[in-house]
Amino acid sequence: MIMKHHKYLIVGGGMAADSAIHGIRQIDQDGAIAMICEERHPPYDRPPLSKALWKGTPYESIWRNEHGLNVALHLGKKIVALDAKKKTASDDAGNVYTYEKLLLATGGRPRRFPEFDGNIIYYRTVDDYRKLRELSEHGQDFIVIGGGFIGSEIAAALAMNNKRVAMVFPENGIGARVYPAPLVEFLNSYYREKGITLHTSETVASTRTEGAKTIVTTSNGAEISADGVVAGLGIQPDTELAAQAGLSVDNGVVVDELLRTSDPDIYAAGDVANFYNSLVDKRTRVEHEDNANVMGETAGRNMAGESNAYLHLPFFYSDLFDLGYEAVGELDPRLEVVEDWQEPFRKGVIYYLRDGRVRGVLLWNTWGQVAAATELIGENAVHTSETLAGRISD
Repeated sequence: MIMKHHKYLIVGGGMAADSAIHGIRQIDQDGAIAMICEERHPPYDRPPLSKALWKGTPYESIWRNEHGLNVALHLGKKIVALDAKKKTASDDAGNVYTYEKLLLATGGRPRRFPEFDGNIIYYRTVDDYRKLRELSEHGQDFIVIGGGFIGSEIAAALAMNNKRVAMVFPENGIGARVYPAPLVEFLNSYYREKGITLHTSETVASTRTEGAKTIVTTSNGAEISADGVVAGLGIQPDTELAAQAGLSVDNGVVVDELLRTSDPDIYAAGDVANFYNSLVDKRTRVEHEDNANVMGETAGRNMAGESNAYLHLPFFYSDLFDLGYEAVGELDPRLEVVEDWQEPFRKGVIYYLRDGRVRGVLLWNTWGQVAAATELIGENAVHTSETLAGRISD
């Protein structure tokens, strides 16, 4: 058994973990840092895997530069036990690490179909991208399961690369959990115009392999043959280690405003962290790049001795063919929705209100207005469709 001591121990190797290391080094240039990561790759940007890499951006562009930050990288290793009292973490190779401050940046694991065979790519990692890219070089027909962020982006990416795409999802339209009904209906017709077959309000009943093909049978009895099947079913926060260590877990690892868990020497950041956001006045967990980067850096600086409250309201963005958006706050079509279109479904702003107060803003093909949208949410004033007309535009 090898015992290794580091001042800072980072569990996870994604964007939040990498940002935390930069945060630590802004305050403490010398303290020993180790990163233990299940993936066999050093940190990389995740959004390009379903966006830019399918539009000709070079593969090499995804890697995040270490900039000589003097970090011990342990790739392909998994922390399997964490003892908060003894301040030890043990990996699956039998190594034991001791620490002064530890960060859980364990992210999430893709939701899977437990009953189907292994030919489905549960799209999340760079290896998933490489696998799908390889299939797309030989195959023409693809099935995308899921109509949310990943599903809608991957379907668009494959179609833009001249593949025949069928989508299967249980909702009545693309992005139905996020967008108001008229926009969902528009997106359905828009995707169909782009040649994508939509199996809405359907689930996957079974899959089987026939030679190199995968046959998917839907709940309505449709049989679809494909050269590759991709699923974007969302993620579940990876809280196993936190729970085993006795930390407070509730839809993620619960953190305070300084991003400390229920153990003050253990922090959490990124997809796995459940934090209170004062701007929307609720606890939330955010699975997007901006949150991973800003929260990771804040956690790192706090681990190194600062006391910065995490007050950031993360934004997120998506690209769907030649449409795109940035959004901030809470996007839930069950809230009161005010649509302010300059050009219907092509350019405009959608506001999501609770009790008359703006809780979320969707900037549809309206760029450079994230700060204005965040400020509007922060004002917490009562609004109507009249007061919001023309309020934000680029």
